[in-house]
Amino acid sequence: MTPRAFFTARHLRGRLLALACTALAACSSAPPAPDWQMNAHGAAQKAVEAYLSGNTRVAGLEFARARQETARTGEPALLARVVLLECAARVASLEQGGCAAFDALRADAHPAEQAYARYLAGQLAPQDIALLPPAQQAVAGPRTGSAAPLLAAMPDPLARLVAAGVLLQTGDADPQVIQLATATASAQGWRRPLLAWLQLQVQRAGQAGDADAAARLRRRMDLVEQGGAMR
Repeated sequence: MTPRAFFTARHLRGRLLALACTALAACSSAPPAPDWQMNAHGAAQKAVEAYLSGNTRVAGLEFARARQETARTGEPALLARVVLLECAARVASLEQGGCAAFDALRADAHPAEQAYARYLAGQLAPQDIALLPPAQQAVAGPRTGSAAPLLAAMPDPLARLVAAGVLLQTGDADPQVIQLATATASAQGWRRPLLAWLQLQVQRAGQAGDADAAARLRRRMDLVEQGGAMR
């Protein structure tokens, strides 16, 4: 598995993002995947789903397990991928704080991982674009008009949300991008990013003096927060 392949849109939510290798789907004649890969894969996948669903406790436990299993290899570059997965989920949910955990691993990370870390921070250099997967390249590279059509073309919903979060950091998230990110989180039932993107829309509606839109968005937030409970 190449570092670049690790960060494709498909892998952001798929098994390779969670450090599973192609051996997991290999034929029966191939040697079985090492335990650490299978354990890290399962833990990371559960962690991402728990985090996006708003279950902070489970997400923390599963991310810790994924890091622990990966650390068994003694390979900082592999651990960097797990850390970047955590950071990507936070960017998708508009969480502040950067990706400080990656700093300790930066020196041993591959160039593609270092570029991806800068991408998540909204600090991508021009020479980094070629190191990103094609879908991210299209969004990060020069363009005219809204980035929303490029985001809509990304098949993986988490990659789409991550890209939208990066665009927000760089000041390139127009209303179309924000609406698409909100719709993506809603369609997946991802409580944490949905509330974050709805709150952003509430703020924008308030700034625009659109009280009706702000009230409608708050009602959506209330529905998510109440979990369907009827008063």
